[in-house]
Amino acid sequence: MTALVQVDDLAKTFDVSAPWLNRVVERKPRQFVHAVDGVSFSIAKGRTLALVGESGCGKSTVARLLVGLYAPTRGTVRFDGRATSEMAAGPELRALRRRMQMIFQDPYASLNPRWKVLDIVGEPLREHGLIDDGDGLRARVGELLQSVGLAAADGDKFPHQFSGGQRQRISIARALATQPEFLVCDEPTSALDVSVQAQVLNIMKDLQRERGLTYLFISHNLAVVRHVSDDVGVMYLGRLVELAPKAELFSNPRHPYTRMLLDAIPDIAMTGRARTPVQGEVPNPLNPPSGCAFHPRCPQASTRCAAERPVLRSLKGIQVACHAVDEGRA
Repeated sequence: MTALVQVDDLAKTFDVSAPWLNRVVERKPRQFVHAVDGVSFSIAKGRTLALVGESGCGKSTVARLLVGLYAPTRGTVRFDGRATSEMAAGPELRALRRRMQMIFQDPYASLNPRWKVLDIVGEPLREHGLIDDGDGLRARVGELLQSVGLAAADGDKFPHQFSGGQRQRISIARALATQPEFLVCDEPTSALDVSVQAQVLNIMKDLQRERGLTYLFISHNLAVVRHVSDDVGVMYLGRLVELAPKAELFSNPRHPYTRMLLDAIPDIAMTGRARTPVQGEVPNPLNPPSGCAFHPRCPQASTRCAAERPVLRSLKGIQVACHAVDEGRA
């Protein structure tokens, strides 16, 4: 399968230092956070890759790097075979923007409360010069709203007149306005009730089938990931620790961190199998541990784990970054 999106050694470092004068007076060095640190993956056309991990592991930063909201410190993002950094400006960049869109996490914050839904969903159409006349715009916005389960007449309402789930549908309609091929979904259901989550996820799956969309789906909810993804990447402190097809990852997790995440899911069937609760907390990203970042929390850590950083290696169709797996201990 041809990869629509190819990410190679992607990294983003943020300077979080105190102001210059404070550093001089307090004699403190500059501080940097490696939010994303050498992430590589590819997504084939029409498929969904989910990125999961605890809060602060760099998932949302990856999403923003892919759509160009952040410039990478290192690495490349290729879309349809071309590096996005080569499309710096002009018509090429506008064409790329049409083909790649993002759905944000909070439907209460991502919609302008002063605009009617007609203007919110119609903005990409006007911005990219796809529709100029008012009647054509109204008709197209009506079609988009109906495609996500809303009524065409909802275009004359304001965001505050809708529930959270309906607002997220408006966000999806806005993202679909330019007929994109690739959607980056940054926890699109985390602010919604469980029943509403299912409705929004089903709409997204239906749209993927109808339009052949490719998704990068960011989530910390493994139940959601199991429902929507084809492949799953597990992130920890800015790095990918495991990348595998969904069925393989859920049935046979290799990395100790992936096992701990899966063991934290409530066992409704009461199978009685041994479970390892997620222990400890994510280390301070300003001062990450040496070697494997997970070793202070890992039940299978060795002296090698504390000293040497593991690399992502291919193993029977999956990719794992773990010394214990390499040595056959896990």
